Amino acid sequence: MAKNAYGPIPGSAIFSGVTGRKAIIMAANVRIASVAEGIFRAAKETDSALFMELARSECDLKGGYTGMTPHDFSDRMQKAAKNVKFGAWALHADHITVKKGDAAEIASTKELIDAQIAAGYTSFAIDASHLFNFEGKTVKEELADNIRITTDLARFIKDRMKGREFGLEVEVGEIGRKDGEGMILTKPEEAVGFIKALNENDVYPHVLAIANGSTHGHTYDANGNVVEQLSIDIPRTQAIAKALRDNRLKVGIAQHGITGTPRELINLHFPKGDIIKGNVGTFWQDVVFSTLKVFEPALYKEIQDWTLEKYRPANPGKKDKQIFDGNCKNAIKEFFKDLYSLPEDTEEAISAMAYAESLVFFRAFSSAGTASVVVKNLR
Repeated sequence: MAKNAYGPIPGSAIFSGVTGRKAIIMAANVRIASVAEGIFRAAKETDSALFMELARSECDLKGGYTGMTPHDFSDRMQKAAKNVKFGAWALHADHITVKKGDAAEIASTKELIDAQIAAGYTSFAIDASHLFNFEGKTVKEELADNIRITTDLARFIKDRMKGREFGLEVEVGEIGRKDGEGMILTKPEEAVGFIKALNENDVYPHVLAIANGSTHGHTYDANGNVVEQLSIDIPRTQAIAKALRDNRLKVGIAQHGITGTPRELINLHFPKGDIIKGNVGTFWQDVVFSTLKVFEPALYKEIQDWTLEKYRPANPGKKDKQIFDGNCKNAIKEFFKDLYSLPEDTEEAISAMAYAESLVFFRAFSSAGTASVVVKNLR
């Protein structure tokens, strides 16, 4: 058996493998690594290709808020994949975010990318969507900084990968941005203009993240209770996909912020094949914490108390549940040693929950069979 038989494969191989299929590939955002083996087991059983990912805020050179550096994350995911003997997955750098675009930020971003490549990442998401110019008079003016920085970083990745294939995701609209009238949604002409400009610069992304009404994390009602996320604008998503096709732009859509979206809605109404990558993040964090409530109540209370004490002052008027839900991710690094030294029965319960929930996601995404297609295309 080759040493890296179950290591990550290029994200490009997964994206090309799913082209033309009515399927969405799950990208599991694994903030606490205990869920990884369960997700891989379900992927193997359903023959579903998979992305394992963390964003810059979660996993950087200092460990982000998960306590994992790119090397740590890669090591934990590769060990989990090897234990399960599953090889149809990519290691994805989600949201390599650039917010200011100055020289110092670009330099630190390239330093992070170098570390990700050294750790064996095979797919990258450049997110310069925060640099949208709302005063621009044309689409090109609105997106000029995003185009410039995305081009620079994409070329940097290509150079550093030294001929190795990789997946590339880019972002045109900041996910979850609001104005006085509600969610700001990506327009078809913005998506087309953005991809055309990148193609002109010899940058060819595989997937495009758009603002289509989703948000990261949970959705709450006026009383601070978690509610189903029903805000994803499917007609707008289909219109953007059609505009890209009509302009012969070979790029799929990455759907961010799926946590809270009813999976029966995903199964019946998501435009599979237009959306080809679906990010699931906060959901897996919830799997861990909901299991700790029962298996490790003392640890759970300690995490809860720490989170509320630290973040309640900055969230006046919010209910404790909403404060905890919105900020417990920041406790992961604080309680890193506790979370990675759980009793065996707790670990088994977390893994079993992740496995079962993954089966439901893979069915909703219609991803069964994609792993075999991807692996066949690699040969």
